[in-house]
Amino acid sequence: MSKERKVARSVLDIEGKAILDSIKKIDSNFEKIIAFLSGLKGRIIVTGMGKPGFIAQKISATLSSTGSPSLYLHPAEAMHGDLGRVTRDDCLLALSNSGETEEIIKLLPIVKKIGARLIAMVGNTKSTLARNADFVLDSSVKKEACSLGLAPTTSTTVMLALGDALCVSLLDRKGFREKDFAFYHPGGMLGKRLLLAVGDIMRKGQANPVVREDSRVKEVLVKITKARAGSASVVNKKGVLIGIFTDGDLRRHLDGKTNIANKKIKEIMTKSPITIKREKLAAEAFQILRSRKIDEIPVVDEKGRPIGLLDVQDILKAGLV
Repeated sequence: MSKERKVARSVLDIEGKAILDSIKKIDSNFEKIIAFLSGLKGRIIVTGMGKPGFIAQKISATLSSTGSPSLYLHPAEAMHGDLGRVTRDDCLLALSNSGETEEIIKLLPIVKKIGARLIAMVGNTKSTLARNADFVLDSSVKKEACSLGLAPTTSTTVMLALGDALCVSLLDRKGFREKDFAFYHPGGMLGKRLLLAVGDIMRKGQANPVVREDSRVKEVLVKITKARAGSASVVNKKGVLIGIFTDGDLRRHLDGKTNIANKKIKEIMTKSPITIKREKLAAEAFQILRSRKIDEIPVVDEKGRPIGLLDVQDILKAGLV
């Protein structure tokens, strides 16, 4: 095995074990932190210097996107006016492996004067930062993965993992749901997957062929062709959906012995088809189409009347898959 592979595997082994060791540190103290943060009136302001600062930015971003208002505060810039962003209703989450980072220690008296609470994520629970905190998250590690034992590697990995544990636990405590997550992620594939409704992409009007149950097959085929659809919704005299006619139904009855063109559509349609409501998520419709191995699904209103048609091609065009 090459030296490069040995080093890489050693790094992952050291960092992986450090994360597993952190599991034991999730105790009643952690529960108190989550309880406190879930009732916080203000924001969770995350700060850190150097490499922990980058981890702090990620934690802050995750908090914000999962229902806990947050911002990142650079500790050096804080001393030059940015402390004005901190209010007494906020909580400062400070990351420092040593717990003695000069730029962060200088913030402590002012943060205390403002009245904000302080959570310290530190590798040294007896440090100045830890002693002045309201709550302490122990992020200590046995050693850095760096072969010199100097570069922040294992310590920042554990901070990141603890930050994720904090964010997800808080998300769960607040009852943050999928639709809430979608609200904060409206753009791109994620937003489409979570927010796009069936009514947004369904075919309607002339693109949604609807026929009466006594219609002849040849008439229905003409209507489907004009609509450039793959099926037609079949309704009774009250306009309520009772069936669907697809190309699969057509093929199943093409035995060459019967003049299928003049048959009534109700004789060869698929009865009581699967349907969906327009307010349902398009992602849910896709799961139905895929699990049932069908290509189209009629969209009905509260009275069971067809108001649209959703084809798997419509979902593909919307970029959901």
